[in-house]
Amino acid sequence: MRSGTVAVIGKANAGKSTLINVLVGEKVAIVSPKPQTTRDRILGILNREDAQIVFVDTPGIYRGRNELTARMMKTTELVSENVDAILFVHDGHAGVREDDTELMKRYLAEGVPMIVAYTKIDIMPKERIPEDAKALYEAGVTADIYPVSARKGMNLKKLEDAVVALLPEGDPLYPDDVVSDRSARFMVGEIMREKILLKYQNEIPHGVAVIVNTFTRRENGTYSISLDIVCEKKNHKAILIGKQGQALKEVASFARTDMEKFLEAKVFLEVYVKVRENWRDNARLLKEFGYDEES
Repeated sequence: MRSGTVAVIGKANAGKSTLINVLVGEKVAIVSPKPQTTRDRILGILNREDAQIVFVDTPGIYRGRNELTARMMKTTELVSENVDAILFVHDGHAGVREDDTELMKRYLAEGVPMIVAYTKIDIMPKERIPEDAKALYEAGVTADIYPVSARKGMNLKKLEDAVVALLPEGDPLYPDDVVSDRSARFMVGEIMREKILLKYQNEIPHGVAVIVNTFTRRENGTYSISLDIVCEKKNHKAILIGKQGQALKEVASFARTDMEKFLEAKVFLEVYVKVRENWRDNARLLKEFGYDEES
């Protein structure tokens, strides 16, 4: 039996969360086409007869100018130092640049066993794959490279087996019926934020936090949930709400449908929009919203 933790690291929007969700077989992290979708350290646990892989989804590596982004990058760095292996996720469709190779070599230099998942091969010319693999090798990236597509399920078994081979022998770290360390309450807030990322454009989603105020299961099995969408500017609030509240109704309905699938029960959802100017640079509000420096 092999068991251990694997940091899933890569640039923002490389497809880390999508890959983890597919490997684990459950939605443990939200996804969207926008960078910085993942803000927290989230565990996704894959149980096999011969192994348990504890994937640690990390915020995508991203250059930002606020305290929230700084804390997210600190989380990624801390995670990479305390795992048994690193799965570096690279967006193959985006090509290979010098900063990509330097980033991979930086994590290789930490001495933690590492492999590279070269993603999104279903939407790129196949001849590019060996060319990019050669470019990475010639640039000094010595890790094994596995071309995969999470969306099409291509080569995922080979990748999974390669990850298992990096892990030490030992007992499982979690019970075999656990797929994540995050609570249902946390995931409900993340589902709401995912739908905001998908519905609204430009800067608004990145300046939004979702705070779950009440999360109650009634005697009949239904859930009563109340949450706040916190934005940074009054005009953002107006956009989030929309004309006669239509935009907010649509995104709330969109989110409630996914919450009901996740919780396997009917959800009664109340959503409010509040303004907290520059909350992403406010240490007190970051802590209040759950973005502690230690998280």
